[in-house]
Amino acid sequence: MTRLIELLISLAIVAALFLVVGIVLPSSRHVSEKVETNRKQTIVFDLVNGFGRFHDWNSLSARDPAIQMKISGPESGKGAKLEYSSKEKGIGDGSWTITESTPKTKVAYAIENDDFGSNKRSVITLDPTGRNNRNIAIRQTYDVDYGFNLLGRYAGLYVKSYMGEDIKIGLSRLTNLLAGIPNQDYGISNGRLTGLELVDLPAEHVLFVTSGGIKRDDSSIQGAMNSNREWISRTIAANGLEAVGPVRIVTNDLARETYNFDIVQVVRKTGATGDTSAQLDVTTQGPVKYALNPARRAVHGKFTGYFAELDAMRNAIRAWAAVRGHDVVDRPFEVYTGGIAPAFTENGTFDMYWQVK
Repeated sequence: MTRLIELLISLAIVAALFLVVGIVLPSSRHVSEKVETNRKQTIVFDLVNGFGRFHDWNSLSARDPAIQMKISGPESGKGAKLEYSSKEKGIGDGSWTITESTPKTKVAYAIENDDFGSNKRSVITLDPTGRNNRNIAIRQTYDVDYGFNLLGRYAGLYVKSYMGEDIKIGLSRLTNLLAGIPNQDYGISNGRLTGLELVDLPAEHVLFVTSGGIKRDDSSIQGAMNSNREWISRTIAANGLEAVGPVRIVTNDLARETYNFDIVQVVRKTGATGDTSAQLDVTTQGPVKYALNPARRAVHGKFTGYFAELDAMRNAIRAWAAVRGHDVVDRPFEVYTGGIAPAFTENGTFDMYWQVK
């Protein structure tokens, strides 16, 4: 009997200590980690302000590469939501929802999962730093409330080790992902690159001429464009065709001293309408070739400026696509909406396209 009483007293003491320590422990926890990147603030913000590349940087997919993710709501900003499901122990089912989005500076998420606690939230803030503010400091925090849940308060003792480690993994993956994206700020460009969007291009009949090894100066490039456009005009006339829209230029290779490109004209049988998926019978002239381009999807934007600025704008388009989870393929091209001659002045106008998978 004495031993039983001693055991009960010991258990009472342990329970009392559990209660006292639990009450003393914090009712909430806060974790914070930080990294830096040299990528433009627009690029970093867009990458975390949606879930298009979440799988590529967040620690959840690092812990379970087979995790299932579903995105809903708006493409980016407040209301965008990602739900996940994993068979891995310790991950389970849950969701991240963007609850606040301040352009270029802050994205806040509400987190639902099976871990102890409530009101789980994470915030990513972006602050210019380094020499001349060329870098961006990316800080991610995590907060959770336990209230009077004593088991939760005890679990909070380990938040720094498991959630802090997850944040470190995620931020490391995020900086690695950013390193592979062109560092071209599509958000400024003096407002001359506008209307970036995904569009569906129809099947098109095209006549084209490849110009290789053209010296990289305006007069040589412009001369090659005009010369080969004349060959295309002859083929159009000889085959009862008509041009559809302005001429376009497809970039094959832009080297330091030379430029290799195709000059392309979309065509159709004179007066034809409707289906464009059937091959045309075309007898070409000189270096002209004919092709039927299939329907495809592409990033599209409008640019006003010099021809020499187009390469930077192509990188901007590639960056815009990358942060949204779209890989560009094939070759970029520009429709010279203002004509060839004005394209070599500050008043050049272009519709820019780059196909995506």
